[in-house]
Amino acid sequence: MALTLAAYGGGSMLAALLLPRLLDRLAARTVMVTGALVMTLTLLALGATSGTLLPSYWPSLLSGWFVLGIAYAASITPSGLLLRRSAHPQARPAVFAAQFALSHVCWLIAYPLAGQVGAGVGQQAAFLALAGLAALGAARALIFWPASDPALVEHDHPDLPAGHEHFKEHSNGGSPSSHSHEYVIDDLHARWR
Repeated sequence: MALTLAAYGGGSMLAALLLPRLLDRLAARTVMVTGALVMTLTLLALGATSGTLLPSYWPSLLSGWFVLGIAYAASITPSGLLLRRSAHPQARPAVFAAQFALSHVCWLIAYPLAGQVGAGVGQQAAFLALAGLAALGAARALIFWPASDPALVEHDHPDLPAGHEHFKEHSNGGSPSSHSHEYVIDDLHARWR
């Protein structure tokens, strides 16, 4: 158990060290979704091989947990960048607190699922159940997170009066209502695009 957790921790530490340079070259969406897909495939592979006997299974298990550590870190570490980009500075503490709570609700589902399925049906089934959860998360990200996700978004507010403070703050020389700025959900921007 200790060696398995060490392999996982080593993978996540390696990812944490490499992610800043990787995120300079790749979009957060690419890194995070790839991490979720790698996690799904690794869990499927561990599920497919977990019925084999030690010692031949031991290197596969440690390698799989090392890759899971990398994939998990890649899928969640950049979330801070997204949260920062998704809220005004004064709202960020609440957004970060909400994300923290949501992540713990997800663990509240995943940990008992893995334990109960593993104890009741076997480790192979537990790996496959977790692969299903990871696949669901990756699929939702691909569906709901647009591949083209610019920071500055051209949009308008036909419902606001021409002299509104928002236009004064973000005027770009166009019509009074058309402008662009870093887009976040707030009282004036109720929907994502």
